[in-house]
Amino acid sequence: MRRAVVIGAMGQIGRPTVDALVRDGWEVTAASRGGGRDERWPQEVRTVRLDRADDAALAAAVGEGCDLVVDMVAYGQEHARQLTALAGRVGSAVVISSVSVYEDADGRGFDTQGEPDGFPAYPVPIVETQRTVPPGESSYSTRKAALERELLAAGDALPTTLLRPGAVHGAHSPLPRELYFVKRNLDGRGTRVLAHGGRSRFHPASARTIAELVRLAAARPGSRVLNACDPQAPTVAEIGAAVDEVMGVETRTVLVDGPPPEGSVGRTPWSVPRPVVCDMTAAARELDHRPVITYAGSLPETVDRLRAELARRDWTEAFPKLAQAYPDLFDYPAEDAWLRAR
Repeated sequence: MRRAVVIGAMGQIGRPTVDALVRDGWEVTAASRGGGRDERWPQEVRTVRLDRADDAALAAAVGEGCDLVVDMVAYGQEHARQLTALAGRVGSAVVISSVSVYEDADGRGFDTQGEPDGFPAYPVPIVETQRTVPPGESSYSTRKAALERELLAAGDALPTTLLRPGAVHGAHSPLPRELYFVKRNLDGRGTRVLAHGGRSRFHPASARTIAELVRLAAARPGSRVLNACDPQAPTVAEIGAAVDEVMGVETRTVLVDGPPPEGSVGRTPWSVPRPVVCDMTAAARELDHRPVITYAGSLPETVDRLRAELARRDWTEAFPKLAQAYPDLFDYPAEDAWLRAR
């Protein structure tokens, strides 16, 4: 039986990836910091505790050898070198990168500031040959670029598929962008404001879509880079409407051309001044990938989870990463004041 080690198995992508590999006949070791087990995994899944920074612990998880390592949490050159050091004991790897490595023709990427001139003007859709930011240690994007470069340089010694997801979503997301619409609806906010005319498109990537790509890449090892996004890239207005439909509510939307008119008014976790849309042709060509779920199809499970979390505790406690990234996500007084003045 083929053996796989999944690093970061208890994360939002790791959980469905373990499921997908088991269904495909893999013997899976699920490694995570806490060594936990998803209740839906079959008992034959072996779980281990793993500190990603501990070289010896990683080597122990791999053991005498395995056919596949899937790394959800690799970040930077040092993690790439941890993996390449195991090349003689690992058949191939699948590693999660990010669309944030892309930059436009003028050298603008996710790390640039300002709306809209500082935001990248990517081609639509973005293909994998689009230029990327220089590798380095200065930011999330440059460290992901360094990770990619180091792993691709390993070539046949460790064939690695690098997957570049967009806005990752799923039942266990620590940064559920959908909360923006779910909480507003639960709070009885009958009117919402959307900047950029509601046309912002930040390509979503279901954890289940990414898991399927991992499964396919595991069966066809190679050194490659592939986008890993959903079949469609809905606008933020379409996402809001889809959440409303799942929750059975009607909302009036006020569209504002251009950036948020006042502070965070009109800003959402998808609000970008220019579209970020990825091409999925290469995944279809190289892996025979076919969509397994649509964005709308994934929403009921996500909405149910968010309802349950908000019923138990404040959103900032439930999702601290989201609160840190968007501290003024629900500034209702500012929104009300702007709507009255309008």
